[in-house]
Amino acid sequence: MRVFITGASGHVGSALVPELLHNGHQVIGLARSDESAKRLTEWGAEAVRGDLHDLDRLRAAAAAADGVVHLAFRHDAMVEGDLAGAAESDLAALQAIGDALAGTDKPLVSTSGTGMLAHLQQGRVATEEDYDPNGGYRIDSENYVFDLAGKGVRTSIVRLPAITHSRLDLHGFAPSLISFARRNGFAAYVGDGTNRWPAVHTLDAARAYRLALESAPAGSRLHAVQDEGIEFRTIAEAIGRGLDLPARSVTPDEAAQYVGFLGRFATMDNPTSAARTSELLDWQPTHPDLLADLAEGFYFKEN
Repeated sequence: MRVFITGASGHVGSALVPELLHNGHQVIGLARSDESAKRLTEWGAEAVRGDLHDLDRLRAAAAAADGVVHLAFRHDAMVEGDLAGAAESDLAALQAIGDALAGTDKPLVSTSGTGMLAHLQQGRVATEEDYDPNGGYRIDSENYVFDLAGKGVRTSIVRLPAITHSRLDLHGFAPSLISFARRNGFAAYVGDGTNRWPAVHTLDAARAYRLALESAPAGSRLHAVQDEGIEFRTIAEAIGRGLDLPARSVTPDEAAQYVGFLGRFATMDNPTSAARTSELLDWQPTHPDLLADLAEGFYFKEN
C-alpha cells in the first residue's frame, strides 16, 4: 500500500514509518522542513514538502495514495495556549483529506486522544464505544472522521493516551512534566493525585496504527492504550526519583503555575480500556510500560 502520512517525522511518525516500510508498504511523508525531508528519505520514504496549512497539497497527496494516516497536530499552538487554533487547523486538514478520499473506500486513520473522554467518564473506565456527539476541542475532528465512514472512506480513529512514551518521546507530556519539575525543584501533582492517566509505548502505538490502516472496519474508534490508568501522583513520584527531587501536592489553582500548559490536564481522571481494540486488531502491547521507561533513566539525561 502507498501510504501518505502527515506528521511522518514526528514522535509517533518516527516509529510508524519504519513499521510500515518493514511490513511492505511505501510511505510518502509530509515534511515541514528540509531536515524532516532528509530524515524521511534516510528511512527509505518519500517526502512531500508542506504543512497543515497547505490544504491543496494535502488533497493532492491523499488522492494519489492508497491510504492516509493523519498524525500531525499543531502542538506548538497548544503549548502556547491556542487550543482553538490548533484544533481548527486539525479539522481543516482532515476536511481536505476527506474531500480527496470520499467515495474511494481507501483507509484513513486519524488521531485523537483518550483525554477527550474524561468529561464523560465520571469515574468509570472509558471504552472505544464512548464519544461526545456535542463536539468540542479535537472532538469535532474525531466526529468528522467517523462520519466519513458513511461517505465511502474506511475510517478509523486511534485515540492516544495522555502519555505516549519511549526514547523517541522528546516533546510530549512526559518530557514536559520533567522539565517543569526541574524548574520547580519538585515534581508536582494536584490535590491527592489519585486521578489516573493512561499510557502506551510509542512502538506499540505505531503497530496499532499499521493494523488499523490494514484492517480496521470503517467507523472504528480504537484505543492504543497499555497502562489503563496510573495515578498522577505515582507518575510524579517516579519523575521525582529520576531527578532526585521530592514529589509535592499543589492546589488546582496553582496547577498552571507549576505545570504550565498541562494545568488543564493535570486533574484529568481518564482510565481507559483497550479491550475492544485488542480483540478487533489482534493487538497486544509488548514493550515496557511507563513506569519501567521512567525507571530506565533516559528521560532524565539532559542534552
